[in-house]
Amino acid sequence: MTKHLTDQVTFRHGATTNNRLVQSPMLTNSGKDDGYVTQDTIDYYNARSQSAGMVIVEYTYVSHAGGPSRSWADNRLQLGLYKDDQKPGFAKLAKVLKKDGNKAILQLVHSGRESNYRAKQGEKVYAPSAFDFGFLDYEVTELTDAEIRQIIQDFGAATKRAIDCGFDGVELHGANHYLLQEFFSAWSNRRTDEWGGQTLDSRMHFILEVAREIFRVVKAYAPSDFIVGYRLSPEEIHGDNVGYDYKESNQLIKKLTETFDFDYIHLSLPQYNARPAGVAQTYAQMAKPNLTPATKLMIVGNVMSEADAVDALNDTDLVAVGRATLIDPEFGLKICEGRGDEIIREISPAQVKAAKLTPGLVNLFSDPKMEPHLPGRESIYPLHVAGSLDKSVLKNGTSASYNLDAFKK
Repeated sequence: MTKHLTDQVTFRHGATTNNRLVQSPMLTNSGKDDGYVTQDTIDYYNARSQSAGMVIVEYTYVSHAGGPSRSWADNRLQLGLYKDDQKPGFAKLAKVLKKDGNKAILQLVHSGRESNYRAKQGEKVYAPSAFDFGFLDYEVTELTDAEIRQIIQDFGAATKRAIDCGFDGVELHGANHYLLQEFFSAWSNRRTDEWGGQTLDSRMHFILEVAREIFRVVKAYAPSDFIVGYRLSPEEIHGDNVGYDYKESNQLIKKLTETFDFDYIHLSLPQYNARPAGVAQTYAQMAKPNLTPATKLMIVGNVMSEADAVDALNDTDLVAVGRATLIDPEFGLKICEGRGDEIIREISPAQVKAAKLTPGLVNLFSDPKMEPHLPGRESIYPLHVAGSLDKSVLKNGTSASYNLDAFKK
């Protein structure tokens, strides 16, 4: 059966999206006062209610110590949903995203050792194991058993808040060197208790328990068609530091989808057709056989045009689009209306305003050192405020999706 970007997609529990396009979760650097939604956040997402059939709101931390990460000012923070009084802002987000009939998903995360803002505040930063990571300019503390179990509960509590706020689903962020991946990584997880060690099963344990708590909450409180996804990086290989390879991540995919009713698995890739070194098949092609028939596959990775999206669809059920939706918030709408040739492909001062980019995003992408960059970036260099970005932000970009060089400092 030939797939088209404009196809409706029905997930295993009955939710239907209007097309196969997804806006991938990207940090907007728009939160303040410890993760609260701002008007900048609302304006940005309001402009993207038709960017795709499903919009995944940026990674939102579930515990006080679970973020912020990649933030450089009090009013340029990662979003958080670990307190009830943060719910009104997220309810507004869900409402503006759903106003045109598309789905709103909230990505949940604990940033683990990447919670650099806590370090700047003189607070502890936590990881599965504590050792000298080399690329961090602060120390990390090893999580205790009790703290691990509390984080599991925090994921459940954040899921309940997302349900209360009207989101259509949640995505667990198990990619890009945040806590779920840190537990799965043999390099970063050096524990000897039930939460670690060098066996694959022990390194999966934390992930499976988080998933178990998420599905418990969903079953108890969510609508029957609530969507649950899981995002992962298919490999963690940085020179001699090997956390896991694609064979192990495919075993995790198999375990997750056989144990729980995940609606989709989301592969975080540097390029949508990326493949391991020396292997003929793409990561997506190798992941697909490990999914249960009812579980969809989603991939993200440098999809910048309708042609890219069509090409990516050969290997997947859903195509996630990142930077292209920063430039043109009507990316999906134009494709669905047969106007893909009208997609705006370069940023400009005028498009910054039309696209409702947040001040944090404008400053990020107007820096000449920023990678990955937006096409046309030279035109917005004058908008940059020098000295406001730290090295980690420039290195890692607007989204954890582009965090493959995190070990190379």
